[in-house]
Amino acid sequence: MIRSVVLGAGAATPKHSVTNDQLAQKMETSDEWIVQRTGIEQRYIADSCETTASLGERAARLALKDCGLIPDDIDLIILATSTPNNTFPATSVEIQNRLGMKHGAAFDLQAVCTGFVFAMTTADTYIKSGQAKRILVIGAETFSRILDWQDRTTCVLFGDGAGAIILEAQECNGMMDDRGILTNHLRSDGSHKGKLYVDGGPSTTGTVGHLRMQGREVFKHAIGMIRDVVESAFEATGLDSDSIDWFIPHQANKRIIDASAKMLNIDSKKVVITVNQHGNTSSASIPLAIDVARKDGRLKKGDLVLIEAMGGGFTWGALIVRW
Repeated sequence: MIRSVVLGAGAATPKHSVTNDQLAQKMETSDEWIVQRTGIEQRYIADSCETTASLGERAARLALKDCGLIPDDIDLIILATSTPNNTFPATSVEIQNRLGMKHGAAFDLQAVCTGFVFAMTTADTYIKSGQAKRILVIGAETFSRILDWQDRTTCVLFGDGAGAIILEAQECNGMMDDRGILTNHLRSDGSHKGKLYVDGGPSTTGTVGHLRMQGREVFKHAIGMIRDVVESAFEATGLDSDSIDWFIPHQANKRIIDASAKMLNIDSKKVVITVNQHGNTSSASIPLAIDVARKDGRLKKGDLVLIEAMGGGFTWGALIVRW
């Protein structure tokens, strides 16, 4: 059978990082307060010259370099983002142009913090159907553009960044020892919209708006939703928590990550945590975490990786991939 195999990966962050202490100089907060509640120690904030497209392009070029490919080798670009450069055209088309691609297709996908899982799943579907051989999957965000910097309960949580992977169609034996994506599971429930949303948009206010969140409500639902899709992934593959080499969750809040790992009986030593470095970068958080785990030598070829995310909407999803 055909599997979607990861060939390479790359990531990019803005030039400037902002520590909790630096935020405390501008608003009523403290390093202790932020770390205790979230595990975040710093985040990267884009300057006026850095955009979702420029960060996405940098991550894409690093992913291409990582596996020795050029833009002409790519058939399709899928960009997961909630902070596009423009209402239209799709920011993926701008990245396509920046890369010098004159062929193939590119489109954006919007599922907020679950965006990268949705994008990987969509790419997997294209590959298995034979519509593409190599796909560049990007998660890129400039969430600092939609934060209310007077709301200390939300503005301290988020950061900017981008990450990318390249998936390639490869023939495999159809067993669980195959490399590539082994299973994926997506969910959404629009009844939770009011718990995590942006209070603006072209069709409603004609403005960009700001992020609004009911933090306790999000936390309350997150654990159960994560369990739902992860257990579905285990059931579909016959795998379990002991089989997993690495758990790479969406990096929203260390307390959610810790509680999820405990609930799933995943050893804390198998959990990749980068929320302390990046904050919550929405659709970019998983590929940023992948990049860190690869660079420090943890994530290696053949490792079995569980990826999950939950975000506004609500949306949530999980997949298992053998690296």
